[in-house]
Amino acid sequence: MEEKKVRVRYAPSPTGYLHIGGARSALFNYLFAKKYNGDFVFRIEDTDIERNIEGAEAEQLHDLIWLGIIPDESTEKPNPKYAPYRQSEKLDLYRKYAQELVDKGYAYECYCTKEELEEMKVQQLSSGVKSFKYDRRCLNLTEEEKEKYRKEGRVPSIRLKMPSNHVLKFHDLVRGDVSFNSDDIGDFVIMKSNGIPTYNFAVVVDDHIMEITHVLRGEEHLSNTPKQLQIYEYFGWEPPQFGHMTIIINPNGKKLSKRDLNIVQFVSQYRKLGYLPEAIFNFLCLLGYTDQDGKEIFDKEYIFKTFDPSRLSTSPSMFDNKKLLWINSQYIKAMDNQKYFDFIFPFIDEIESLKNIDLNRKQEIALMFKNELNYGEEIVSLLNDILIKKEELNDEEKAILEKETSPKVIALFKQKLDSLDEVNEEEVKNIFNEIKKETGLKGKDIYMPIRISLTGVMHGIEMYNIIDILGKEETLKRL
Repeated sequence: MEEKKVRVRYAPSPTGYLHIGGARSALFNYLFAKKYNGDFVFRIEDTDIERNIEGAEAEQLHDLIWLGIIPDESTEKPNPKYAPYRQSEKLDLYRKYAQELVDKGYAYECYCTKEELEEMKVQQLSSGVKSFKYDRRCLNLTEEEKEKYRKEGRVPSIRLKMPSNHVLKFHDLVRGDVSFNSDDIGDFVIMKSNGIPTYNFAVVVDDHIMEITHVLRGEEHLSNTPKQLQIYEYFGWEPPQFGHMTIIINPNGKKLSKRDLNIVQFVSQYRKLGYLPEAIFNFLCLLGYTDQDGKEIFDKEYIFKTFDPSRLSTSPSMFDNKKLLWINSQYIKAMDNQKYFDFIFPFIDEIESLKNIDLNRKQEIALMFKNELNYGEEIVSLLNDILIKKEELNDEEKAILEKETSPKVIALFKQKLDSLDEVNEEEVKNIFNEIKKETGLKGKDIYMPIRISLTGVMHGIEMYNIIDILGKEETLKRL
């Protein structure tokens, strides 16, 4: 028997932009496809029309492409055999398949109103039941009863009829063997009364029609899998192999939430801040996966060769902001200078006073920061720390300037700098060495008073570079 070509998919809703968790799911599906010479499909679950955001679909796709996660098929690159790639364009198909299940006795019309369902739920939960299950009051309605409801203006939804005490089991690519009992699930809606399919129904039809062989997704979908397996069973279709990746947690051990303001959540934000796509790609690979050689920095070609789905983690993955910054800084350092200039100039141009300086000068300033930056936009704040002196000093900064030796150090430095015909790195080093000899002071006692006098902050780039950016006249003025 001919082995099926591996086909995986990433299927977001256009109700928002590409979230870092979604990008992680897309990445592992993409790596899985590359590993087995398969296809990576991007399709859209857009049936929640009221919540759809204009432009979100295109932005999600293009953010993926920017990251280097490039679909073989998408809404913009469809394969006619599997099109269309949006659920909203297949509503008739879902209705046809839902009716097929009704005709076979595997599903039935449900005329219950929202109010009746809510009342049913309250009664069950108040009687000590842990989770709500539909009580099947519409399962055996007569035609007369249905007609009566229709005359009342009720439009039915369609519910799947779950078999009794049926074990639904599968081998999870990440977790191993998993099983559920149908009695714990209850009859669930597959088509809403407005003619829109529910997630669990539409996704099965989509995956079947598109010949999806493997589904890698977040563990929040684990409870959906038995519902989907039952639909596959009723149709007699072969289900894909499922794998449920662990959740991403924040440094406090809590599930990553869009309310975590300490973590940048969306790929579009990372683009704007000046993170490099290769660095984010690299970082996402480490979220729930352990490299065979324990590497933390690696390029795409390396992970394509070495990716092994069995190394997907069974423990939650921590989103380590510091590690992401470090990885991104390593990629910035490794850029050749021309690529670095192309990357960093748009950020430097955000500073009005530097916008129109000549090219050589702009390159000199850019290179002063190449080994200091964690992300592109950071150069704006680092330059502004120099160009706009901080007026309000904190207690530690004040204490350094109030040291008995500090006024003497500042006065000596100012005097010696003023006497120079040409200010260059060598001459500035000589000034510090002379002050060291004349005062007997060293280290912070010399450098810190000068740095704070010039910028108002204790940390930053090399002292000569600060003086170079400010110029001799402004440096003397600040001292």
